[in-house]
Amino acid sequence: MVFSKDLPSPATMFSTYASLAGYMMMVKPMIHTIIPQPVQNFVFSYIKSFVGSRSSTLTLVINDMINGYDKNGMPRKNELFLAAEAYLSSKISPDASKLRMTRDRNNKNVNLYLSQGEVVSDVYKGIELKWRYLAGRNKTTTVVDGGQEDMVVNWQCFELSFDKKHRDLVVKSYVPYVERKAKVIKEERRIIKMHSYSSSTYMWQSVKFEHPSTFDTMAMTPKLKRSVMEDLDRFIKRKDYYKRVGKAWKRGYLLYGPPGTGKSSLVAAMANYLKFDIYDLQLASVQGDAHLRNLLLATNNSSILLVEDIDCSVDLPTRLQPATMMPYGAPQAATPLTLSGLLNCIDGLWSSCGDERIVIFTTNNKEKLDPALLRPGRMDMHIYMGHCSFEGFKTLSSNYLGLPNDNDDHHRLYPDIKRLIDGQVLTPAQVAEELMKNEDAEMALEGLVKVLKRKRSESEKCDDESKKMKMLEEGEKRISNTEET
Repeated sequence: MVFSKDLPSPATMFSTYASLAGYMMMVKPMIHTIIPQPVQNFVFSYIKSFVGSRSSTLTLVINDMINGYDKNGMPRKNELFLAAEAYLSSKISPDASKLRMTRDRNNKNVNLYLSQGEVVSDVYKGIELKWRYLAGRNKTTTVVDGGQEDMVVNWQCFELSFDKKHRDLVVKSYVPYVERKAKVIKEERRIIKMHSYSSSTYMWQSVKFEHPSTFDTMAMTPKLKRSVMEDLDRFIKRKDYYKRVGKAWKRGYLLYGPPGTGKSSLVAAMANYLKFDIYDLQLASVQGDAHLRNLLLATNNSSILLVEDIDCSVDLPTRLQPATMMPYGAPQAATPLTLSGLLNCIDGLWSSCGDERIVIFTTNNKEKLDPALLRPGRMDMHIYMGHCSFEGFKTLSSNYLGLPNDNDDHHRLYPDIKRLIDGQVLTPAQVAEELMKNEDAEMALEGLVKVLKRKRSESEKCDDESKKMKMLEEGEKRISNTEET
């Protein structure tokens, strides 16, 4: 092999490399001995940051936990991390090689999430973004009862990378967009729950809410249905409006009417329509105003607070009828719940401690309620649930017998039912009971007609007796006046 005279020979190059490697092996231990480790770390990090600062890519780290604790004393979860997790679950590529599969008790189906190191690409307004999921564990030492205890803490995070020049657009526009999309995804997957307070655990306990009632199955007039649904839609869309006018983002509904008219079913239909949890508050189990505040603070946003039969749940002392004074030294829990305390929680300063809340009171006797409960701002919409109308009957016949409800003369008995059901004759619950007695539509409707005729006859008989009694009273009054004259 022939080498150029200007280049060193291979032997010379190998000898030089060996000498340099030996020199580095001698110097490295001296560096570790002479220069402290913290100084070495500082120098390396400075060099790394100097080199990295020339990169045009910015990476935002979204951790799963943030400082502080929630209302149950648990470490607070980062809502932005949860939003990103939900959003990215809908962006997973079919080519992904490894995914996490979970079933959350709050969700309907099995869900797929990114696994360690998986990357998802996204485009927003022409900007290319990359999401990366990372997870791991750290060992920490805590002091317990005067001694030290080693603990392993699991952590996870998302890294969002993009060009630095788009930072403002990403932070101010893209991140809110991700949160909005995540909310829609969560609502689609969400399982509605029914919460009730447990006096043994002093906490809200929940079960899956599976009531099938919807606005389509409610025996209400179309006009009333539209009115309630439009009011709910308007409330949900007005978050910024409530903030602008300085009002708490809540809405109150009073459902009143005779028993069996569908008040509880309407509550279920509203919860299914909005996908809101229901908190069933039994005022008799509330031990005082302070206890009520704590219960309401433990409820979640986007929920319904339900107080059924408020007129007979508990006797609430008013300002004109003060609560009975407790003996000196009596425990705080013995202080009774007052009307003022209830009003402050649903309409006072405490009512602003939460967003997107709906408060529903139900009663059979509206006239028995304190007027302070009924004013706008507390009960914003009063909904009368009355006896079954012909429109309500058609809905029930569709539900129970499968008959279409798009016209008034689908069945030969419809004209008779329309004439007989007008007025305060039967409640929706009574009509439903008659329709359930037979699966054959002909026999079920004939049975309903018989019941309507009997109720009509009884009502007319009572009216006749009332008229006779009134005429007798008027006659006796005239005779009495004549004798006095």
